[in-house]
Amino acid sequence: MDILSSRIILRPADYPRTLGFYRDGVGLAIAREYPGGTVFFAGQSLVEVAAHGGSDQPSTFTGAIWLQVRDASDAAAELALKGIAIDRPPVQEPWGLIEMWVRDPDGVPIVFVEVPPEHPIRRDTRRSTD
Repeated sequence: MDILSSRIILRPADYPRTLGFYRDGVGLAIAREYPGGTVFFAGQSLVEVAAHGGSDQPSTFTGAIWLQVRDASDAAAELALKGIAIDRPPVQEPWGLIEMWVRDPDGVPIVFVEVPPEHPIRRDTRRSTD
């Protein structure tokens, strides 16, 4: 099987509110729009907010959306200025990443992640051919 692309699809209880959250609050760029939905660029992935198929029940999404940012403190300040509540401010985790947590209007957790320069994600771990 070849996986050609992927995206996260959210079916919110209040489409306009969630659309505004991702577009205006988080500031994701629109990849495409269609009647009843908007697809956003999110780094190497896509986040789709779909007006169809949602419900007025709380979200049962049990995962989290992971968004890498250059500076988590700057992201926190920007979100706070837009009135987005920060569930957990930026903190360096034992695994080395700096993480900040918020929730979208349906309660979907979003982690904004800063990768410090010394973190293994930024290092070339291949062995030298010398």
